[in-house]
Amino acid sequence: MYSEDDMLMLSGIQHYRFCPRQWALIHIDQQWEDNRLTTEGSILHKHVDDPFYRQKCGDYISLRSVNVASRELGLYGLTDVVELHPTNEVENSILHPNYPGRWIPYPVEYKHGKPKSNQIDEVQLTAQAMCLEEVYQISIEEGAFFYAEIKRRVEVSFTQQLRDIVRCCAENMHAIYESRKLPKAVYERHCEKCSMLNICMPSKSGENKASYYLKKNLYEETT
Repeated sequence: MYSEDDMLMLSGIQHYRFCPRQWALIHIDQQWEDNRLTTEGSILHKHVDDPFYRQKCGDYISLRSVNVASRELGLYGLTDVVELHPTNEVENSILHPNYPGRWIPYPVEYKHGKPKSNQIDEVQLTAQAMCLEEVYQISIEEGAFFYAEIKRRVEVSFTQQLRDIVRCCAENMHAIYESRKLPKAVYERHCEKCSMLNICMPSKSGENKASYYLKKNLYEETT
């Protein structure tokens, strides 16, 4: 069990899963740069992250920006949305002080893009579910993403494989954070989409290439 002083940001598990070095640059060195993808994501979440927003949608209730934490994983953070789905079952359900009856928590994340093939998003959502499970001492079987690009939901089952990945990522994140050592830079195809490329590997960044410099300055001179 981790203490409060040892807790790391839950949102960082997505950064870590994408690239351990990216996570360390952001969460250890406190560096950050935006690109188109991160900016679009921030705009989307401005319409989601309202902790005072409560909405009744048919039979279920939608709670936004719910605080979650896990001492076992050593992670804390906010969910985008936790839906409360009504149930008559006592097992794996919770009581809510403002709403009578029993409810099953159902975490939902909003993403600006489309489903990925590398389980990065699924790992983040599973971590949120595991935090909720620890808080309420229940088991949560599934949640969902809403992807803005395809404008629909994609359901996720919280399998044992995803749970094992979450535990492995959390353990490695704590080990790196304690060592304060940045993982070695290794250039791969996905680096081109990383907002941290110019900080992480300036020699690989388009901003440091002559063609980029000439294009940028010629454009500025003619505008």
